Amino acid sequence: MPGPPRTRRGGERTERHLSHSGSVDGVRCPTCDHDDTRVVDSRPADAGAAVRRRRTCPSCGGRFTTYERVEPADLVVVKRSGDRQPYDPAKVERGVRLATKNRPIDASLVTAIVQEVDRAARELGPELDSDQIGRLVLDRLEPLDQVAYLRFASVHRSFDDAEEFAREAERLAGH
Repeated sequence: MPGPPRTRRGGERTERHLSHSGSVDGVRCPTCDHDDTRVVDSRPADAGAAVRRRRTCPSCGGRFTTYERVEPADLVVVKRSGDRQPYDPAKVERGVRLATKNRPIDASLVTAIVQEVDRAARELGPELDSDQIGRLVLDRLEPLDQVAYLRFASVHRSFDDAEEFAREAERLAGH
């Protein structure tokens, strides 16, 4: 039975076609380039995030492994200027790392924040504005470290002067 339709970048949809031998059309042997390889074993990998498949080539007898993973949907970020960019979690990570620099925050916690923001951004939909991403980060930094929160907020919210910064610091202190 064919698997679900798959979408490539650019919106092109492809179908997975299984031959009667249980092979997936289009998976070529890396040794001889034969296009009718056969799956001999499938099992979960990466804590269920992928499927590991052992394959064999009937043409050359070669064996190889493939991994099947869900490709996350492409997200688009609308900047304040109206420009549109692909969502890049590395940018979020850079911002969080700068905000937490020289603070008592473990690197694994920064990674967890970035992963949480990535997951939440994907739940918000295929298009979101940069302010939404900034709020997701601030929501996670505020209970963690007030200095890191203020550092990130000063860039994200583009404070106009020291008074705005002071008001935000006072709000945090009264929290």
